[in-house]
Amino acid sequence: MAELQSKLAELREIFESGKTKSTAWRRSQLRAILKLLEEKESEICQALEEDLGKHPVESYRDEVGVLVKSVKHSLQNLDKWMAKKKVEVPLVAFPTKGEVVPEPLGLVLIFSSWNFPFGLALEPLMGAIAAGNVVVLKPSELAPASSSLMSHLIPTYLDNKAVMVIEGGAETGQELLDNKWDKIFFTGSARVGRIVMSAAVKHLTPVTLELGGKCPAVLDTLASLDDTKVAAKRIVGGKWGPCYGQACIAIDYVLVEDNFASTLVDFLRQTIKKFYGDNPKELKNIAKIANKQCYMRLKDFLQDPNVAASIVHGGSVDDEKLFIEPTILLNPPLDANIMTEEIFGPLLPIITVKKIQDSIKFINSRPKPLAIYVFTKDEHLKDRVINETSSGSVTFNDAIIQFAIDTLPFGGVGQSGIGRYHGKFTFDTFSHEKAILRRNFTDFYFRYPPWNDLKLQFIRAVYSLHYVRLILLLLGLKK
Repeated sequence: MAELQSKLAELREIFESGKTKSTAWRRSQLRAILKLLEEKESEICQALEEDLGKHPVESYRDEVGVLVKSVKHSLQNLDKWMAKKKVEVPLVAFPTKGEVVPEPLGLVLIFSSWNFPFGLALEPLMGAIAAGNVVVLKPSELAPASSSLMSHLIPTYLDNKAVMVIEGGAETGQELLDNKWDKIFFTGSARVGRIVMSAAVKHLTPVTLELGGKCPAVLDTLASLDDTKVAAKRIVGGKWGPCYGQACIAIDYVLVEDNFASTLVDFLRQTIKKFYGDNPKELKNIAKIANKQCYMRLKDFLQDPNVAASIVHGGSVDDEKLFIEPTILLNPPLDANIMTEEIFGPLLPIITVKKIQDSIKFINSRPKPLAIYVFTKDEHLKDRVINETSSGSVTFNDAIIQFAIDTLPFGGVGQSGIGRYHGKFTFDTFSHEKAILRRNFTDFYFRYPPWNDLKLQFIRAVYSLHYVRLILLLLGLKK
């Protein structure tokens, strides 16, 4: 503990020196992250394969490439983000000028997750650096190869007096939480998120919690066969594509009308076979279930006889390889664990409704999701989903891709998270917008006692912006 506190004190000294506030320092560190990604791409992909079995294409698509894009976006826009912004000032404050100046928060702590160990570490890190903070990054111990590589690369490429990587498990995490921070950014489960938030309360530390939840997909009955095929591909990609379903934004379940369910199941089967072949277990282009604990949790979902009876595709498991094949379930019991807990794996329940509009009521009966995906051409249904549901985001006719859009905020609402990031939103998350008011010594006596009716009339006119009356009162107002 004493050693950690000494390191944190050194970081605070660096921050108080003003070093990290300079544009030059921020740019140099962002360029260093870009250089790290470009020079160490193969090592990063190798670590992701070791930890999660990710194919290099998936690793580049979901982590390296996303980060390269994001850091370039930050470098292109940093000056604009850092610039002070003039604001309108009401007449009651005349003559004044107002502006908002973003300033860094100070010493910030970032907890990243194991399923996207580089993306969920470096994305918030680059925003914290762009905002001018000093940072401690705690990678997830559940992705040990990635954690070890980051602990080696980040001090090599970045300013190790201002950016520190601390590895370790739950005890290390708790030790970090026992200290005072100016911001905590956490990505992970709701269970651990509650621990983080409880610890932050002791110091009134602001937190961003990127959690998850059960993200639904709503599939409207599509008239075009080609559109249905595209929807099926995007549902399969949005379920099994990101880390084999181990992603907070992966599709958790699908809502579809009764009379369209069999059609959907057929198209999903065909698509799974096309993507993963007859024996997905032997494929090299499919990520693996992270560890035995994650595997057993998913397997337990299927142990419920009523859940097992709803399997319409897949369902086979391999205890030795910790593998569960892509599995589709039709109308499992709504009170079963698979429908009350976030799945975070390769199991896809399909829930039928009489009318697709009923999906809105179904979604609203459950905790607010991180994302809602709606496949439809019905503009009225789109409007209803936007206006009548609450979620971190809504994506129409696709899934997952909203994560890669720097100009859209990413984050949850309610139980799916607190706060947002990506692009400027990450910069804002790690900044405080300081209000600045500039005024000269021109004075007006209506502000001060002794009070009289004329002063009251003048104040009323100021607040109501009644300019003619103001002029008349000003002419008549005496000292």
